[in-house]
Amino acid sequence: MQNIMNTIVFYLQFIRVVDIIDILVVAYVIYKGIKLVKETRAIQLIKGIIILILALQISSLLNLYMMNYILKNAMQVGVIALVIVFQPELRRVLEKMGRSNFGSALTFDDEELAKETSETITQLCNAVGNLSEHRIGAIIILERKTKIGDIIRTGVSLDSKITAELLINLFVPNTPLHDGAVVIRDNRIVAAACFLPLTQNNDLNIELGTRHRAAIGITETSDSVALVVSEETGKISIAIEGALTRNLTVESLQRALNKLLSGEPSQLNKNKFKIWKGLKK
Repeated sequence: MQNIMNTIVFYLQFIRVVDIIDILVVAYVIYKGIKLVKETRAIQLIKGIIILILALQISSLLNLYMMNYILKNAMQVGVIALVIVFQPELRRVLEKMGRSNFGSALTFDDEELAKETSETITQLCNAVGNLSEHRIGAIIILERKTKIGDIIRTGVSLDSKITAELLINLFVPNTPLHDGAVVIRDNRIVAAACFLPLTQNNDLNIELGTRHRAAIGITETSDSVALVVSEETGKISIAIEGALTRNLTVESLQRALNKLLSGEPSQLNKNKFKIWKGLKK
């Protein structure tokens, strides 16, 4: 035991502060990488890569020259294939890195902005409550830090003050702008009838329709908040960072929006809201 302790002390004297920092940085990067791919299709691909690496090593040890040659060349070509396959995940990582902070674009910098944001939340909740009661399908996108101008340009420009009455009228069936998403930027309705990208997640509940899939899709590629009202059931849902929370009440929605639009981290209180990361239920 004493010999082991002496050996440890001997090697510790060669460790520099910069080495400790280096180890911590690498550990943090690995942790964030695992967290990013967890419960996505990427984790299955990583398992496949590990199997290929093990097969390559085994073929080398057993002198299986043909197998070793094929695996080596396959892995060289696989680097390019990985970039293509992991494109959605890589895009998400780069977009997160490009954000200077994780706060909302609607922050309480002054009293006037706080008042406007509070009024926006009130009008949104009133509109969503009415749409839910009458089972009128709707999807509302709240732009935050990441700008979604490419999405806004697909719709009809409005630049209007937010009122519950206007939001309700925009989603009334058989009206010109009802089919599509309404986008809100800086406490104003900037566009309606916008087209959204659908999520590429193949593990979703088959009950989820196009609106819910579009809500998840836009929040996978930006930090926007998406509100959805189901046309079939009238149930209220909210999507954040690719995760969907369903069956909200107007009161719970208001609490969530107060948290999300006040500059606090975009994570719902899990004690109040059940979040389905993979939406397998």
